[in-house]
Amino acid sequence: MRKSASKSTETREFNYREIDWELRPGGMLVQKMGGVGDGSSRPMIKIKVSHGLCHYDIAVPAQSTFGDLKKVLAHETGLESKEQRLLFKGKEKEDDEYLHMVGVSDMSKVILFEDPASKARKLEEMKRNQDSLKAYEAVARVRAEVDGLCEKVSFHVEIKVRAVPDGKPENLLVMNVLMIS
Repeated sequence: MRKSASKSTETREFNYREIDWELRPGGMLVQKMGGVGDGSSRPMIKIKVSHGLCHYDIAVPAQSTFGDLKKVLAHETGLESKEQRLLFKGKEKEDDEYLHMVGVSDMSKVILFEDPASKARKLEEMKRNQDSLKAYEAVARVRAEVDGLCEKVSFHVEIKVRAVPDGKPENLLVMNVLMIS
């Protein structure tokens, strides 16, 4: 007897989705890993950043640039990105350099310092603000003195107005003369 072999047909459903590509720093074009470009599946690294006496633990994606790190540090430190200088292994790094390409890994240490030029600009601005504050205080003292004199003058004018008999036009001339004197 011959066995009949029946072919079963399989239905395959393909999940077609758009493929996201990324250009790696070395110039290689590769398929993005993870979701649809949300970046949430990218490996994160924790970097220890020292700024003077302050220390920050910052978590960023491993393939970030130093410019990206500066943006995160701007929120933490209050220094704008352009006011920051970052040192890794004793060398200042540019904003477009990738962390993983220069050897920054999990728990690496980076030093942050403020750009000396921006520090000088801030000091100059503070000096201008202090000068403005001194001028404002001087104007306020003069204004208070004028207000005090105004009260005295209005008191004397009121006394002189009460001394003038009311209602007659010739008395208005007398009143004007008294106010001027």
